[in-house]
Amino acid sequence: MKNENTAAVLGALVADSAALGLHWLYDPARIAEIEAAKGLVFLKPEADHYAEGKGYLAHAGKLPGGSSAYGEVCLLMLKHLAKHRAFNRIEYQAEYRSHFGPGGEFVGYIDSPTRLTLRNLLFLEPSEFPAASGADDDQHPALAALPALIAAHGTLENLLERMEEVVRVTNNNGVAVAAARCASVALFKVLQGVPIAQALTDALPYAGNPLQPLLEQALAMPKLDSVAAAERFGPACHVAQGLPVVFHIALHAADYRTAVESNIRAGGDSCGRAIMLGAMVAAHSAKRNGSGFPVPLPWLARYQKLATAAEACAAL
Repeated sequence: MKNENTAAVLGALVADSAALGLHWLYDPARIAEIEAAKGLVFLKPEADHYAEGKGYLAHAGKLPGGSSAYGEVCLLMLKHLAKHRAFNRIEYQAEYRSHFGPGGEFVGYIDSPTRLTLRNLLFLEPSEFPAASGADDDQHPALAALPALIAAHGTLENLLERMEEVVRVTNNNGVAVAAARCASVALFKVLQGVPIAQALTDALPYAGNPLQPLLEQALAMPKLDSVAAAERFGPACHVAQGLPVVFHIALHAADYRTAVESNIRAGGDSCGRAIMLGAMVAAHSAKRNGSGFPVPLPWLARYQKLATAAEACAAL
């Protein structure tokens, strides 16, 4: 992979991991208190983080540097493409079922789209897998597999065809597909060297309703304020809430570190937003800085599955 393509994939994975300790804490004031006492990134998910705030501790038992299910999907797609050289739906569905299903490698919280996708795949032979095996659901798992897919494609037309096929594996939903199409165009253009402000604007027509007006409002906010953006569009797991926050932060953040920290401070489904945000900002920074790698090296070192991800990137 080119430097910027590798940056996009690792930027997504590290951003997810960095947010894990405060994921689904819907209380920016409580997050600020924790940041002052312990820091913000790569925290261990602990019950006392959520005891005085509104939230849900989904990742008890995970250690700093671990991944949410979003990060696991992102890495699964990266490994799939490294192995097969191109997206193979039936092979990917089999790998997805094996990874997240009973006895699989993944141990952790299973969200609704993942649970319903597994239900649709568990008792079938691979030859029987439906093309649209996903749930009728518009939450952030729709975006989780995209960074590696985008980084591995050279033309936008081919990418968009494969993108919809990938999304409907887990999210058989029109709004989810529209959000993924828009986010894919934005990241693809950044990887082609288009400045991020222009890439985000160019992607707007691919969003359609109800997403495009929300994204336009997010881009019109004059300065970086992720907490205000999350309050305005919603901090939860639906793409119509998360993608406007992603666009807002990506437009205004000065660098990768600022983007990731701003995303965590906004609260809510920070890991869900982290995948596309981390990919976009890391790719933009890599293109802008030439040979410099945008993800802080200490953060890379904290990510538990760095060796696996780096080997897959090298294979591509």
